[in-house]
Amino acid sequence: MKYVIILGDGMADEPIEALGGKTPLEYAATPAMDRLAKMSQIGMAKTIPDGMQPGSDTANLSVMGYDPKIYYTGRSPLEALSIGVDMEPEDIALRCNLVTLTKEEENYEDRKIIDHSSGEISTEDAAVLLEAVREALEDDIYKFYVGTSYRHLTIWKHGQVVPLEAPHDHLGQVIGAYLPKEKVLYEMMKKSYDILANHPINIQREKEGLNPANSIWFWGAGTRPALTSFKEKTGKDGVMISAVDLLKGIAVGASMENIQVEGANGGLHTNYKGKALAAVKALTQDGKDFAYIHIEAPDEMGHQGSLENKIEAIESIDRYVVDTVVSGLDASGEAYRLMILPDHPTPLRTRTHSSEPVPFLLYDSRAPRQEQWLYNEREAKTGGLYVAAGHTLMDMLLENVAVNSDK
Repeated sequence: MKYVIILGDGMADEPIEALGGKTPLEYAATPAMDRLAKMSQIGMAKTIPDGMQPGSDTANLSVMGYDPKIYYTGRSPLEALSIGVDMEPEDIALRCNLVTLTKEEENYEDRKIIDHSSGEISTEDAAVLLEAVREALEDDIYKFYVGTSYRHLTIWKHGQVVPLEAPHDHLGQVIGAYLPKEKVLYEMMKKSYDILANHPINIQREKEGLNPANSIWFWGAGTRPALTSFKEKTGKDGVMISAVDLLKGIAVGASMENIQVEGANGGLHTNYKGKALAAVKALTQDGKDFAYIHIEAPDEMGHQGSLENKIEAIESIDRYVVDTVVSGLDASGEAYRLMILPDHPTPLRTRTHSSEPVPFLLYDSRAPRQEQWLYNEREAKTGGLYVAAGHTLMDMLLENVAVNSDK
């Protein structure tokens, strides 16, 4: 038996007037997911525990079967695992985004954050910019590490977990109220603007009509994580397929193999089909039991507030990931169970994450059902299933527990 999760990050949304009251998932052309839904159980799952911030860190831990209330120690430490940074117990990891701030204001505090991803800047350009920051700001206490695209890491030696605001939560807003209260972190962010605003790479980006990566932004502080091995926890040998350091870090912490796919970049134009083919190969040729395919694009488009591109991302997942995985596994003759879901909603209206339950689909190739529903939020709410603890979804997939049909 093989097991697969296809996770469209931030894919869930709210009904939108411009779509006739449909959500992007409901409006998008998703024939592969809809075909599966007619042979599957569908329902809603709460992936963000009460009292915890909605994020891809807590939500993906839930979907992976790790109760965030037990295992979560912060987002950045998981990314540190992916990058290969060996944290000491007293170290604090911080996410260090490269963001775009407005330029017209005289004071740093009066600027607005207009893009948390600097136009999905390439890792190559970001590495050059972070090196400029490193040369000016790094010392024995604060160390900077290159990640992927706009997502980078700072290690604060013998630091402390301090409250920090996620940049994607405050797009379009004046940043003064959301800057760190910790003086050194605040000063480094402020100085980074002076370092980056007129850097040749950013001058060229602006000439090309691209958003400049003109400031760093600290958030997501946390301590070294300690996850139980996925194989020890589930008895399954699993692989992670993602372009995002957070997910790669969860895999490292869970002692899972990370599969690198050429052209997978976490953006709208990622290598969707390459991810799907890598999963099929891992399951049918390499002897793996479980594959987790994570696609970041819907979340990024939600943060950007782009309705057209979010729909495109969902349709690409359907056409190039879902259809490819199902076709490949069917052709192999392997029996399999497949779950499709988002980790959390990223509504276009708010351009940030929410804690609302998400729609899931659970398909078993051995026992296809006969249903009338499609895969979207509206129909999943009427599908008869509600999972109140997201970390139990993995047990449902692996048939370790019965499906809970309580609403």
